[in-house]
Amino acid sequence: MDALSRVRFPSLGTTAVVVTADVGAVVPAVLEVQREVAAIDRACSRFRDDSDLARVNAGSGRWVPVGPLLLEAVGVALRAARLTDGDVDPTVGAALIGNGYDRDFRAVMSDGPGPRGRVRPAPGWRRVEVDLEGARIRVPAGSGLDLGATAKALAADRAAAAASRSANTGVLVSLGGDLAVAGPPPRGGWAVGIGDTHEGAADETVGIAAGGLATSSTTVRRWRIDNRELHHIVDPRTGAPAQVVWRTVTVTAASCVDANVAATASIVRGSSAPAWLAGLGLHARLVTPDGSVVRVAGWPQGATA
Repeated sequence: MDALSRVRFPSLGTTAVVVTADVGAVVPAVLEVQREVAAIDRACSRFRDDSDLARVNAGSGRWVPVGPLLLEAVGVALRAARLTDGDVDPTVGAALIGNGYDRDFRAVMSDGPGPRGRVRPAPGWRRVEVDLEGARIRVPAGSGLDLGATAKALAADRAAAAASRSANTGVLVSLGGDLAVAGPPPRGGWAVGIGDTHEGAADETVGIAAGGLATSSTTVRRWRIDNRELHHIVDPRTGAPAQVVWRTVTVTAASCVDANVAATASIVRGSSAPAWLAGLGLHARLVTPDGSVVRVAGWPQGATA
């Protein structure tokens, strides 16, 4: 097996992992990943008052000028909504706040969630207006965008591509379970551990050579309000956390964004998810609350693939 170099560091409220196929290339790769991740945070964070996204949400009902990165990220989120028939909808921001997820998750865990408000269905992604020529966005009054289902995956895709170009080698980037690879892979592909949490012990190992892999889980980012346990994946049709048919869904796709969108939509879709994923030809691993595993479209059996 090729010699690999690996670096871990905190990022976007989770852990970033950068692996390079050339041990001498890890420093420029990490610097490029950090640059891309910082740019996504400045543009897309729901928890930074100075982010483009925060300004869009604060100006609900009015056109707000934004930078090119938020335009790209919102375009990616709207595409995700269109491809999933609204199962992954960026207009769930107000619903998340109503469910108590009103600050960075570390603050929610340390200080407790915000008071639960009235939970309503998401206004709907079709009501988001994007003016590409004028570089501005408008969301309906009283609503807000949350790009948690796509922006971190977009950061992984962008960071892996930029790092591979800068370091001139194969690169793997993982941002809390959203994983993208770019450039020539090591012999046998990148070995990736798959488990029931983003950073827990691996239950299986698979190899990927290109594209991305993402895990969506109802076992992480959980909190309690009024003796009820909630999680962060919202069903846009109700505004409440999605019913837990699957505690974890892992998908591989041509990009990390596509993998993340499919995994998140599968949590929302529930029992119909395996047939939907199979129809798309996406390799997937779904885990029920009791630990039973459903494999779709040739996801390999056994511990290693």
